[in-house]
Amino acid sequence: MMIASSLYSAPRIARHRIAMQWGFDGKPTWFAPKPIGLWALIALALGIRAIIWAATTWMPHRVHGADIGVAVVSVTLLVSHLFVLRRATKSG
Repeated sequence: MMIASSLYSAPRIARHRIAMQWGFDGKPTWFAPKPIGLWALIALALGIRAIIWAATTWMPHRVHGADIGVAVVSVTLLVSHLFVLRRATKSG
């Protein structure tokens, strides 16, 4: 879903930079280049999933609750990504 939302939003974002974080006043605190804004959270999600997979494969005795951890991280990153893309498509 994250990849599909990036592919859908990319042509709809007119600006070359995307706001990535907002302050308590609702104003952006920092911006990233458009390609990073579109794909960085996806890379982060894949990286976290790879780390969890490696831990469950090579150290299964030390990993507990990996499934719920993957689900929570995935949903959190998806919601964050959709929020960033929605704000970017509305601002441009």
